[in-house]
Amino acid sequence: MSIRPWRDIARRPSRQIMVGNVPVGGDAPVTVQTMTNTPTDDARATIDQIRRCEEAGVDIIRVSCPDVASTTALKQIVRASRVPIVADIHFHYKRALEAADAGAACLRINPGNIGSSDRVREVVNAAKANGCAIRIGVNAGSLEKDLLEKYGEPCPEALVESALDHIKILQDHDFHDYKVAVKASDVFLAVAAYQQLAEAVDCPLHLGITEAGGLIGGTVKSSIGIGSLLWFGIGDTIRVSLSAEPEEEVRVGFEILKALGIRNRGVRVVSCPSCARQGFDVIRTVQKLEERLQHIRTPMSLSVLGCVVNGPGEARETDIGVTGGGAGRHMVYLSGVTDHHVEDEGMVEHIVRLVEAKAAEIDAREATLEAGAIAAE
Repeated sequence: MSIRPWRDIARRPSRQIMVGNVPVGGDAPVTVQTMTNTPTDDARATIDQIRRCEEAGVDIIRVSCPDVASTTALKQIVRASRVPIVADIHFHYKRALEAADAGAACLRINPGNIGSSDRVREVVNAAKANGCAIRIGVNAGSLEKDLLEKYGEPCPEALVESALDHIKILQDHDFHDYKVAVKASDVFLAVAAYQQLAEAVDCPLHLGITEAGGLIGGTVKSSIGIGSLLWFGIGDTIRVSLSAEPEEEVRVGFEILKALGIRNRGVRVVSCPSCARQGFDVIRTVQKLEERLQHIRTPMSLSVLGCVVNGPGEARETDIGVTGGGAGRHMVYLSGVTDHHVEDEGMVEHIVRLVEAKAAEIDAREATLEAGAIAAE
């Protein structure tokens, strides 16, 4: 299906950096990040959590390194991870040096918070020697005292000034492989700060609404804040900050990108809220399908509608559709065309098999096209 002009998103131009083997910025896909919450010195537990995030599709994952035990364990964690690891450092510059030597792909550190110019130089040299990027992370909850005194409260101008101060320190040390975040728990504050920063710098921007809340509330706030910025073309990598398991952050992040048509990964489900006309239990059916289809990475669409009012119309626009009918028999659509009926019993299993078959078909077609393109070169 072609993209309509009113769906076009003009992405903000930015220079590209590398976080391990993952490009960030420029014309690279918007990446999805999360952060582990296990004790980092428990390498096994942290690796297990990273594995669950990898299964959810995470592109980059951040790991806190508050002490020597954590940076020691980081070596094992980096070796086991299939995605680049960002070492989260606060204040203690030696943890940054240790993390860089341990194989971190990126250091999350604010150079203005680690002391003297000599300490900054050591961190920059370690980053250069180990091929590390740096992520500057400004947060409304931890603004510098002088900026709070200057502005009276956290505000977009204060966040941006803080970011520019940290950027200048890195630039003065001839370091340019950095990305920047200006996060706040207030959606309006965060969005305004990112908009101002986007006009002031050309580096990649890491988006997030920090301390957003639980799974439902945090998802709503993040979708509004991150979604509106992405819609305006701002943002090169995102983290949805939830009081929930990290893999849930990843899933929400991809849902935001899918809703905007920025990255299509997995099954996009179109479903109705259900009403008394429903021919089957739509809510429970969708819950089961979303759980059962998490393993599908192939971009495709599935409509699940309870009755014939909107069902046929939605089914015409999706790869697979099911519309509730009478007497426990429901119409199944393939590529927008009525194909067959399915009974209540076994409907979820039937749809899962159809989705898996469609995904295999799409993958095979893509592989053939790719092989043809390679042969033509």
